[in-house]
Amino acid sequence: MNVTLKEIAVFVCLILAFAVLPFLAQDYAIGVGLAILMWLALTQSWAVLSSMTGYISLGQVVFYGIGSYVVVVTWQWIPLWLALIMAGAISALFALIVGLPVMRVRGPYFVILTFGLAELVKYSLMAIEAKMGISSRLLFGTPPIETIYWIVLVLAVASTLLLETVHRSPFGHGLRSLRENEEAAETLGVPVARYKLIAFILSAIIPGMVGGIMALRSSYFEATQAFDPMISITVIVMAILGGGDNARGPLFGVIFLVILSELLWTNAPQFYMIILGILLIVFVVKLPNGLLGWYRNYKHRAQGEGS
Repeated sequence: MNVTLKEIAVFVCLILAFAVLPFLAQDYAIGVGLAILMWLALTQSWAVLSSMTGYISLGQVVFYGIGSYVVVVTWQWIPLWLALIMAGAISALFALIVGLPVMRVRGPYFVILTFGLAELVKYSLMAIEAKMGISSRLLFGTPPIETIYWIVLVLAVASTLLLETVHRSPFGHGLRSLRENEEAAETLGVPVARYKLIAFILSAIIPGMVGGIMALRSSYFEATQAFDPMISITVIVMAILGGGDNARGPLFGVIFLVILSELLWTNAPQFYMIILGILLIVFVVKLPNGLLGWYRNYKHRAQGEGS
């Protein structure tokens, strides 16, 4: 599948629109843009493993939390860019260490195992911090929001390019064959264990870096917040809502859910979770292939009526 000039033009226009936002908008709009970019980076990274292979992971928050902790304890001693690289590298190293045993199971067992892994890391870190007499870490002199915004923009673009590159590569075809039938793929020569481990590591790097920079955004670190399971659940909801296994699906899902959440929170804060839950159920039932699937059907119908 080749990239069309139209797709490249749309991608470049989106990057430019997000890049100029801090120059034109107020703090509230910058915050919404930052939320879209953060969730986009996390969701695209999750899709490299879960949408491509069908292994639904609840462990994305592990890498986010590890990256947060690495940056919090290092960034005042080393340059920020080096702290972020360390956050991504240590997240990838952790994925390499736990990847082989974790990727041996699949289906609901994989979901439970990744959730348990996140909780294990969180409570282990909390125990270590308590032993050191630390309950939370306040951060001083954190970077301005514009700096954080542009770093997250770079990470969102990188995760989008990573997913698209994997999706269009022979490696991506191999991952999708695992989703269809793992035994058959192995019979045809796909190195199943190696492919799954590589996808697991690739899905860990950017969440580690995003977690690191977002820890500075909040100006304090607390393990219960950095390892909040709702981060993984929100990523899955956005990916499923968007649909598809390429970069466009998560983009649809992230933008839609962030804007919907902001509208509900602004206009009906007391009924926010109730309305959001009902709307998500309706969308999942009515749009089983996600917003991307709905858009493709709409486009085909429009072309059929026009011909």
